[in-house]
Amino acid sequence: MAEGNELYAVADFCLIPMGTGESSVAHYIAECQRILEKSGLQFKVRAGYGTNLEGPWSAVTKAIGDCHAAVHAKGAPRIATDIRIGTRVDRDIVPGTGNEGKVARVREILAKDGL
Repeated sequence: MAEGNELYAVADFCLIPMGTGESSVAHYIAECQRILEKSGLQFKVRAGYGTNLEGPWSAVTKAIGDCHAAVHAKGAPRIATDIRIGTRVDRDIVPGTGNEGKVARVREILAKDGL
């Protein structure tokens, strides 16, 4: 759990600006990254259309909402966002290690197979 019994959220989201008249959305995604950097949350922008983000539930959802507001302010008239959020209460997650822990666990299993 996050501080104060708030759920700790490990999220993956893909924000898609629409109606911009441009084929590239890089400057919109850069604006979202600026917002995430200011949030203080752990995040990783992936080249494959998405961002991993983790922290207290309310901070994660606020950061995604703030990205929407910033991208609209940049001129995108519409935004579609796919969001997957996972939580767990069966063990403690050290803040900032949720996404990396998942990747490390899969690598550990593959290493046992010699992969």
